[in-house]
Amino acid sequence: MLGRLSLLFLFLFAGGCAEPPWNNPYPAEQDTASIIYDHFAERPKHLDPVRSYSSNEYLFIGQIYEPPLQYHFLKRPYELIPLTAAEMPTVTFLDAAGNVLPEDTSAEKVAWSIYRITLQPGIKFQPHPAFARNEQGDFLYHNLTEEDLEDIRTLDDFEQTGTRELVADDYVYQIKRMAHPTTHSPIASLMAEYIVGMRELSAELRKQSTPADKHYIDLRNFSMQGVRVIDRYTYEIKLRGKYPQFIYWLSMSFFAPMPWEADRFYSQPGMEEKNITLDWYPVGTGPFMLTENNPNLRMVLERNPNFHGERYPSEGEPEDEEKGFLVDAGKSLPFVEKAIYSLEKESIPAWNKFLQGYYDTSGITSDSFDQAVQLGAQGDVQLTEEMQRKGMKLLTAVTTSTYYMGFNMLDDVIGGYSDRAKYLRQAISIAVDYEEYISIFANGRGLPAQGPIPPGIFGSKEGKAGINPVVYEWDEARNKPRRKSIEVARELMIKAGYPGGRDEKTGKQLILYFDTTGGGPGSKALLDWLSKQFRKLGIQLVIRSTDYNRFQEKMLKGTAQIFQWGWNADYPDPENFLFLLYGPNGKVEHKGENAANYNNPEFNALFEKMKNMDNGLQRQAVIDKMIAIAREDAPWLWGWHPVAFSLHHKWYSNAKPNLMANNTLKYKRVDPVMRSAKRKAWNQPVLWPLKWVVLLFLLFMIPAVLIWWRKERATAL
Repeated sequence: MLGRLSLLFLFLFAGGCAEPPWNNPYPAEQDTASIIYDHFAERPKHLDPVRSYSSNEYLFIGQIYEPPLQYHFLKRPYELIPLTAAEMPTVTFLDAAGNVLPEDTSAEKVAWSIYRITLQPGIKFQPHPAFARNEQGDFLYHNLTEEDLEDIRTLDDFEQTGTRELVADDYVYQIKRMAHPTTHSPIASLMAEYIVGMRELSAELRKQSTPADKHYIDLRNFSMQGVRVIDRYTYEIKLRGKYPQFIYWLSMSFFAPMPWEADRFYSQPGMEEKNITLDWYPVGTGPFMLTENNPNLRMVLERNPNFHGERYPSEGEPEDEEKGFLVDAGKSLPFVEKAIYSLEKESIPAWNKFLQGYYDTSGITSDSFDQAVQLGAQGDVQLTEEMQRKGMKLLTAVTTSTYYMGFNMLDDVIGGYSDRAKYLRQAISIAVDYEEYISIFANGRGLPAQGPIPPGIFGSKEGKAGINPVVYEWDEARNKPRRKSIEVARELMIKAGYPGGRDEKTGKQLILYFDTTGGGPGSKALLDWLSKQFRKLGIQLVIRSTDYNRFQEKMLKGTAQIFQWGWNADYPDPENFLFLLYGPNGKVEHKGENAANYNNPEFNALFEKMKNMDNGLQRQAVIDKMIAIAREDAPWLWGWHPVAFSLHHKWYSNAKPNLMANNTLKYKRVDPVMRSAKRKAWNQPVLWPLKWVVLLFLLFMIPAVLIWWRKERATAL
């Protein structure tokens, strides 16, 4: 017995630092493989590109499906370039009689716009059972019976796969799917306003099936007036009027190709019951394909063996070379063989695994902010010593998002266009200190907004020319905007007829109402802070908390008075933000996204002129007028634009943030040898406490063992 305890003691003390980490969640054979490890927090609901419209879904389908265009990975402002297209689309403008118009024709004279897109030849779809044929050329899996499906559980259970070349008809087929009423495409109604014939096709398809009807409709048998195939690699899309923003939609997965074979394959009876659908198994031409879909555990993307190939960009912003983003210029994409995404519902375990080296990149939550980032003496952001020792890299980027506090312009007190209401809103705009808000509630990760358009989007101006003169003045000494003093806001309150926050006619304190969905303990600090901002002006702010459905109802009916809202860009164009203030887009009257119900006729007229203009000095001048009007009317407290913070390990390359592109996995590179070495160094088991426990145990056991041994010996004698 004593000998066995001694052996255990020797084993524990002999543990060396060369052993692999005991806590490694991945197989040992992956240690030096070219794999990216990341995580996701919420299972994707739709992987069908005609339905998907969420960032957690784009994380996957953006690497699989290829629309004709994409955003340049490095250039800013964001620039569209061809993806599967051989060149950028040509656009032809026609008048009502069908005559060709010059490119610079004003929008009101354009009756039709025709986009012609020509594809690169030789692009092939990923291997998939939908394309599999026998020797006679017949499809193997297009007429499956119940008996055929008996032993089928997943897509991998189909033994044969095939492929074919990408052609123009695949893009046309997808646009027809958008019109299909049973696909419930979130952009169908918007596109029907522009794409000729979409409403008509949708009505025709509605006659062919009901929402509960699952039988296959071959869309090749239906025509759509505004979409046609010119030849094998060329197709056209015809729009009503002039809609320059349409070019951005051609970079989104809604306009990715869909082979009719895949639609036919997945529409067979019995497939949906086995979860073998387009929402589960995408079919694309991109650099990766989904080989494991287990959203309760992990998702795996692997290199598409049929990928047509692409090169890493050779140019970008002036500082990109210095930052190392051009080291791989001209090299073949993608760089990694696989990407494994693990489900992490809680942020703290995900953060700890990142620190251990088991995830290559990570965002920074409020819980981990102080551990990762510190502010320098000049207010600059830098990594903590711990992060620097690990060789981590910090990247920041102003998001193409805006978060604002809105005033309901239909309200009798805070709304309207009288001087009294306008001065009141301007006073509140100055009093609510968004610099303080960003510091307290966003860990300093944001920029106070000067208007509705975020930095990086055409129309936004930086520096002195871009400040909101109603709320800010320019600090020449510090070369930055400075919020006007609270005394200026109090003078505006006097002009509004509320000196000291009291109605000069009745003497009663002004009471305003803030409607929100947040009312729990987590929201208390924010709501207390907000009430304090209004008290600077003598205004009592009453918080009206409710559930989300009730809040939505109040917004639709116009009974909310003050609220918070936000918007993320669909595409990098000022129209995508300024339409939030366009009168005919009002939420109460038109059920649109103008939550403040702002309706200034001059602003509306300028918006209609601006929305279809090409970027340039003339468009900028119109935008400047619009923003000046909105700043004066102050339907919003312009709020703030979040700054995204992300960390990545030293072995993870080409991590430049691109807030518009969804297909950036192909640009990422890892050094698996460095990663493996760091994991071993950072995750050695801490055995000394266990060793001392065993030692103490042995020390306590030795007397007992000796007594037992003597007793046995005495008995034997």
